[in-house]
Amino acid sequence: MQNFAQPSTLSNYQQELARLIRQYAPSDGTFGSAVPELSFRRTSHETEPFNGVSVPSFYVIAQGGKAVTFAGQTYSCDPSHCLVTSVNLPVVGKITQASPQLPYLSLQLEFSQDMIMDILKSSKQTINGATGPGMVVSSSTTTLLEAVIRLVRLLDTPGDIEVLAPMIIREILYRVMQGEQGEIIRQFALIGTQAHRIAKVIHLINQEYFKPFLIEELAKEVNMSPSALYKQFKKVTAMSPLQYQKAIRLQTARRLLLTEDMEAAEAAFRVGYESPTQFSREYTRLFGRPPMTDMKYLRSSIIEKTNIQ
Repeated sequence: MQNFAQPSTLSNYQQELARLIRQYAPSDGTFGSAVPELSFRRTSHETEPFNGVSVPSFYVIAQGGKAVTFAGQTYSCDPSHCLVTSVNLPVVGKITQASPQLPYLSLQLEFSQDMIMDILKSSKQTINGATGPGMVVSSSTTTLLEAVIRLVRLLDTPGDIEVLAPMIIREILYRVMQGEQGEIIRQFALIGTQAHRIAKVIHLINQEYFKPFLIEELAKEVNMSPSALYKQFKKVTAMSPLQYQKAIRLQTARRLLLTEDMEAAEAAFRVGYESPTQFSREYTRLFGRPPMTDMKYLRSSIIEKTNIQ
């Protein structure tokens, strides 16, 4: 039975978590921590939609709000809910509630399929084998938030991290898997399930996104028929394998353009496009601006936000 947080209790946990995140994220930006899997984000302004690839993670918002969209489906996140991503997903994020007085504050805890599998072996939890979406939103619980706060407080005693952090992370994941959407999370770790096979295909595409592929070859890798792979892949990611690869290519190209200051044609070839014209067309369709125009906009936005801060 889940111990769902009552409003007053939830508010107390939110305030304490927000205080801790402010301590470890003293200004706008993303901050890592002495716990390798744990990071924090602080943002003082609402943002325009931004593209990225969400890795398998557990997210908690302590203050503010965020909307996450992938393949047309939007998930709204606030301090009363947590978000879990079970596989790598191309997403569009948008901070919807934030101000200098009440900044958006969140934490991210990354995890692996091995961690989930380890908990499954110990807890003897069962699954029904159905395939579901790779991203879910669940209600927060008092037991879950209390464990999250204990993990963050470990940063005050670095000598305890090596021994205690793995145990608390394990507890957090166990609590998540006991929740409303635990079934969906468990399915991606259990070998032999359709979801586990799709997770493997997603990994293969991410490893070699710059190479062309045939769906028949991917299906053979995971012992599925092409039609079954296509159907199950779309259940998890809300897109086809080819659409997924295209999104990963374009996300990677955008990062290369921004961080390595290269020409659009070079970025196109780097991520697997043979035609710079096709790359520019598909880039514009996804991000709303041609590559170099987008770079000018992003860089001016970064400078503007730096000046504001």
